[in-house]
This record gives sequence, C-alpha cells and structure tokens, in this order.
Amino acid sequence: MSIKEMIREHPQVGADYNEALAEAVKHAMYCAAICNSCADACSAESMDMSRCIRLCSDCSDICTATYRVATRRTSGNVAVIESMLKTCIAACEACADECEKHDNDHCRRCARMCRECADDCRKALEGMKAHA
Repeated sequence: MSIKEMIREHPQVGADYNEALAEAVKHAMYCAAICNSCADACSAESMDMSRCIRLCSDCSDICTATYRVATRRTSGNVAVIESMLKTCIAACEACADECEKHDNDHCRRCARMCRECADDCRKALEGMKAHA
C-alpha cells in the first residue's frame, strides 16, 4: 500500500496530483515515527538528553500534523498546507541540528531523516508555488 497512490486516487485530485507534495507526505510519516523512536532512545541514554527529547517529540508531532493535513484533498486548503510545510521544515531543521550534536546511531539516523523531510517539504512548497 502506498500513501502516494492513495492521494493520487482521491476523486478531487485528478490532474492536480503533486508528486513532490506526495513525497513530502510520505517522508513526514516516516520522520514522525523516527523522531518518536529517537526521543524514546534518548530517554534511555545516561547523559542529559532533555533538549533532544523535546525537539524530537515536537518534530514528531509536527510531522504527524503535516502529513495528516496534506493528505486531506477535499476542498483543498492550500494556505494551511503551505503553513504546515514551513512549520515542518523549521521543526525538522531544529531537530536535525540537535541530533547532529550527539554521537549515537539513533540520533544520526534521526538527523538524516529530518534533513530529508525538510528537503522534501521545500520541494513540495516550490511545486505548489509553480502550480498556483
């Protein structure tokens, strides 16, 4: 099953299918899960990881909200989707910046996913502007 196919098959999408937005949705879903897992792993670390836990948790929640809003295609709400993508970029960049400070596998993986998600959200924004 593919979220991209689900979006493409929506009756109100038709020719307005935006591949970049669908990719951002997919990666926001992955990023939400990875950030959530990283926050949990950080809680098991012996050093103080409270800032990383906070930023991972915030990023996970924002990515979740972003993918949920962006998958709703009935009566499109472009302004809100654009706002969510911008917020997602900010959250992903803050989380990646923090995770890159830590020398552990889960934070390195989280930082990579956050950078990828932010890049995809930027591409989706560019695609939405070009389509407008």
